[in-house]
Amino acid sequence: MDLFSATFNQHQVAPLAERMRPRTLDEYIGQTQILGSGKLLRRAIEADRVSSLILYGPPGTGKTSLAQVIAAKATSRFVRINAVTSGVKDIREIITQAGEELHLYGKRTLVFCDEVHRFNKGQQDALLPAVENGTITFIGATTENPFFELNSALLSRSTLFKLELLEPSEIRLGLEQALKDTERGLGQYQVEISSDAWEHWLNFANGDLRRALNALELAVLTTPPENGIRRINLEIAEESIQQRAIRFDKSGDNHYDIISAFIKSMRGSDPDAALYWLAVLLEAGEDPRFIVRRIIVHASEDVGLADPMVMLQAHAAANALEWLGLPEARIPIAQAVLAITTAPKSNSVVTSIDKALNYVKKHPTGEVPAQLKDAHYPGADKLGNGKGYLYPHAYPNHWVDQTYLPSSAQGETFYVPSEIGKDRFLNPKASK
Repeated sequence: MDLFSATFNQHQVAPLAERMRPRTLDEYIGQTQILGSGKLLRRAIEADRVSSLILYGPPGTGKTSLAQVIAAKATSRFVRINAVTSGVKDIREIITQAGEELHLYGKRTLVFCDEVHRFNKGQQDALLPAVENGTITFIGATTENPFFELNSALLSRSTLFKLELLEPSEIRLGLEQALKDTERGLGQYQVEISSDAWEHWLNFANGDLRRALNALELAVLTTPPENGIRRINLEIAEESIQQRAIRFDKSGDNHYDIISAFIKSMRGSDPDAALYWLAVLLEAGEDPRFIVRRIIVHASEDVGLADPMVMLQAHAAANALEWLGLPEARIPIAQAVLAITTAPKSNSVVTSIDKALNYVKKHPTGEVPAQLKDAHYPGADKLGNGKGYLYPHAYPNHWVDQTYLPSSAQGETFYVPSEIGKDRFLNPKASK
């Protein structure tokens, strides 16, 4: 051991968020829905009877901290593995050692893996026997939907707990604890924080305590004291955390949740919600072409013939995006979103084409009626093609009653217009 190693203390240089990790359940902030008094998980932790768990939630909500609290309370040996660097061989070595500890000394092993969604199938399968027979207690933490990222066998052997974003009051409690703690936090400094600085941090942290603690530490350590007091105003707070943490992962569960909310807000005729989710998508850096594609689809799916002009608005937005790009194209895109959201709604286009497709899939393709067959090529007339065809424009109102469906589909109705908007006027057979 050299002089540097002897004097070096990793805890001293660790970020504030790391130093302030809770050591007990009483220090743990938030997640009362699973850790409140009398809740199953709390009772299991206090009784040291925790079974294998999957902790699922956004960053900064306390997944790793909760695993460490469980480890501190438990009598088990605690092993932490990395989902990226730990291969199947490493996992099997841990399981072998855990088996020896259990059989020789009666000591259980708790294995914690952060970002467990990064485990491949082989790594997950290697865990299964040990989790199932109780050789190890496994705790996995993930920001991704475990139903998408983890195999069903591992999920069925674990209890899933979902962690939620922290409330502003909980974020403030965590910051206040850090300001008071002289051992791990910033208690050795005299700090005054203005009310608008507090508001900025609580707002821009967006439920992520780690992000708020990082901002607090940066603000306090870089603000020179005046008469021994470090005064944090709004300007300093804004510099310490300049951009809100938008919850958005282009390849993850959150991506699909926000897209779903955007679509359903348009369908549900709520312009404020539709604009809100559009703004989230744009601000988070979603591909605007993806957004416009969804707009075009739903112009037809949710409005359709109730207001056919909405489809033109959607295509105009796509064209504007190609010609203008962002940020200017945000305006025609928003116009198309509002056009869809405020338009009368009809899904008759969807139900009609789906009904026709289902019919075609289940029935033999019918013969084209003779009068509808192509009669323009030489010899077609000798086959009877086009014979008896009635030209609609030669009749009043440009319509004439004749058969267009094959004989096998006679009497089938595929297009059923709604009674909303222009759709109710658009069935030519209904108006004759």
